[in-house]
Amino acid sequence: MSKSKLSVREITKEDISPLVNYWLNSPDEFLINMGVDLKKLPSREDFTAMIETQLTTPFSEKKSFAMIWLYDGKPVGHSSIGPIQFGEEAFVHLHIWSNEYRRKGFGLEWLRMSIPFYFDKFELKRILCEPYALNHGSNRTIEKLGFDFIKEYTTVPGWICYEQLVKRWILTREMFDSMNHV
Repeated sequence: MSKSKLSVREITKEDISPLVNYWLNSPDEFLINMGVDLKKLPSREDFTAMIETQLTTPFSEKKSFAMIWLYDGKPVGHSSIGPIQFGEEAFVHLHIWSNEYRRKGFGLEWLRMSIPFYFDKFELKRILCEPYALNHGSNRTIEKLGFDFIKEYTTVPGWICYEQLVKRWILTREMFDSMNHV
């Protein structure tokens, strides 16, 4: 597997089904270890409708947004931001759909490709991330990308999560630009 085969693009209608399948078909233990409260997962219909709505909403009004991660042109994961405060901040999330592409450093590269899009299209000043404190892979990826650690605390970090210990990280536009990502 080669990092030269990695690319990202905006989500399209064709990506909705595999993205929803990732959430609804992943093993319960995998989702729980990621901090997901299984009782909060929406139905397939509601999840699909929510994403479809975001596809047609102007960037300045989107509540969430996803970039699809591709390996050799095949969708294999996504990152998303939400909630979004246009012109201010958003929380980033990262998901690789299959074990085949995990633990290879790909998430870092895909996220590095996605971050400039988020800063530009949503005119963000900062991007925050709050992975489950025990999700070592996500925390390592965020740190390697250049996010600064803020604190560790207990919260409900997302609309489908249970209360959990998280690590809060921040990346400002200035920090990102200064890392030669311009």
